[in-house]
Amino acid sequence: MTETTTEPATVGERMTRTFLEVAPEDTIGEVAERLQAADAGSALVVAYGRLVGILTSRDLVRCIASRSHPSDARVREWMTESPQVVHEDTPVAAAARLMADGGFHHLPVVEEAHPVGVVGLRALVRP
Repeated sequence: MTETTTEPATVGERMTRTFLEVAPEDTIGEVAERLQAADAGSALVVAYGRLVGILTSRDLVRCIASRSHPSDARVREWMTESPQVVHEDTPVAAAARLMADGGFHHLPVVEEAHPVGVVGLRALVRP
């Protein structure tokens, strides 16, 4: 009988390479429309090719609750700056633990500070 060893699943196996990329100066209204069209729950905020933040549906709710007007409010005012990130070779269990400890549901995947994808909590916990 031979033993087979399986490598732990990695973020690269579960992430999506299709993600919404927005700029810090975009308006909340523009991004909300793009999120809806993409059926996405987060957008990666990129400046000069580098990840600078993440904007999630929770951030949109905070913005609207503060009575900020969507055509005046800017992404830079509501995004999470310098979010936690992982790399494609990060084990799924480590990424899920990071998300559970931090209380967030979307995690940017980067390579040398450049976004290459995003992984959601649902994708990490599926069998």
